[in-house]
Amino acid sequence: MPLTPADDTFAETLNRTLPEGTLRRAEPRYLEEPRGRWQGISGWVALPRTVEEVSAIVRACNAAHVGLLPYGGGTGLVGGQIAPEGPAPLILSLERMSAIRAVYPEENVLVAEAGAVLADVQAAALEANRLFPLSLASEGTARIGGLLSTNAGGVNVLRYGNAREQVLGLEAVLPDGTIWHGLKRLRKDNTGYDLRGLLVGAEGTLGVITAAALKLSPVPAATGTALLAVESPAAALGLLALAREQLGEMVSAFELIGRMGFDFLAEALPEVRQPFAEPPAWCVLVELGLAQGMDPETALEALFTAGMEAGLVSDGLLAQSEAQARAFWDIRERIPEANRAIGAIASHDVSLPLSALPEFIETGLARLARLGDFRVNCFGHLGDGNLHYNVFPPKGRKKQEYVAIRGDVQRCVHDLVHEMGGSVSAEHGIGRLKVDDLERYSDPAKLAAMRAIKAALDPGGIMNPGAVIRG
Repeated sequence: MPLTPADDTFAETLNRTLPEGTLRRAEPRYLEEPRGRWQGISGWVALPRTVEEVSAIVRACNAAHVGLLPYGGGTGLVGGQIAPEGPAPLILSLERMSAIRAVYPEENVLVAEAGAVLADVQAAALEANRLFPLSLASEGTARIGGLLSTNAGGVNVLRYGNAREQVLGLEAVLPDGTIWHGLKRLRKDNTGYDLRGLLVGAEGTLGVITAAALKLSPVPAATGTALLAVESPAAALGLLALAREQLGEMVSAFELIGRMGFDFLAEALPEVRQPFAEPPAWCVLVELGLAQGMDPETALEALFTAGMEAGLVSDGLLAQSEAQARAFWDIRERIPEANRAIGAIASHDVSLPLSALPEFIETGLARLARLGDFRVNCFGHLGDGNLHYNVFPPKGRKKQEYVAIRGDVQRCVHDLVHEMGGSVSAEHGIGRLKVDDLERYSDPAKLAAMRAIKAALDPGGIMNPGAVIRG
């Protein structure tokens, strides 16, 4: 049965069942996404304040066969939060459900509603002298519900894992409007299928996350940050292995930055201070989170010395203050801003086995050269195998000149990723952008299981129609 639009007639009927002010016309911000590829068509947005109101909205949409589009902070990069075509769905924004319901420092647990902004969750954890380690550039606007629904990654995955690893329990509304009271704070719960793990990463296609019990960690007693120049990605991997041999799980982040990243910053954001007089071909941004009694400067100097002796490191800068550490991170976090200013032909969020990364980077450049003259800005979370491998026109040319071959560029990169045992979506999700990629590269058994799960939980296909699984 085809979906029906969330038109004025449906909105009028729904509005009579909800508290005043819950339903309103969709403002432009709900119809836009960061990369500007799509424009949403939804006319109405619901802003519930409680899980019971979410339940009522979902139940009404299910009964009327109206599509429902869960909306977090709108920061997603694959179009999962926007409906550019089809019968207009009702947008369901969780922004009013932003409370920190409870903090349990002795349990290392924080319970937050789905609309809580990541930065606010981090701050609430710090107030209890705890760390919520999920960290990414959009943390000032990204909301917990969206981050969990996309199984977000970020810079600390190496040490703490993806978003799924930060969740103990969930409260959620299923597609028929049923409330799942799964907000447990348990480390062990072997009572059947892991519905928590299923909803995290489902991008709102199987239900609406309304709250989560989040896992906290101790705040490191001391932190240290360094930029270390290396000759190649292979040398960077050797340095990562050395760092983990010396420091184990105290390596919190290990980010790869190529020369092109520094060049793009100089070209598009000249106000960003360059750390090296001459940018190296490659460097790594290392952050350590140390236990009590350990000195970060000593630990980083030992790593630098060992890296020099092993022929892995050619130069390095150790942050001497918190301000300098922030400046180092500002370089890494503003590379995407520079990328947007220059304009990518195609952006790729990919992951590979660590040992395959150097070959992938070089082989990718060679294969792309067969298609044309490009610049490639390769950077990312080397410690967990996640690269942002973004392709740009030569200096002086615009991305609009390459629209006709964008698909060829993406296919070139993704085919290589698949050949080398990688994933074409490391941390951004599938959304609408990568539905074709999911079908092209996924194992048939996995795809069949995903479709069966979708059909079982959402037989009407109302939840985020068009995202992840083709309708």
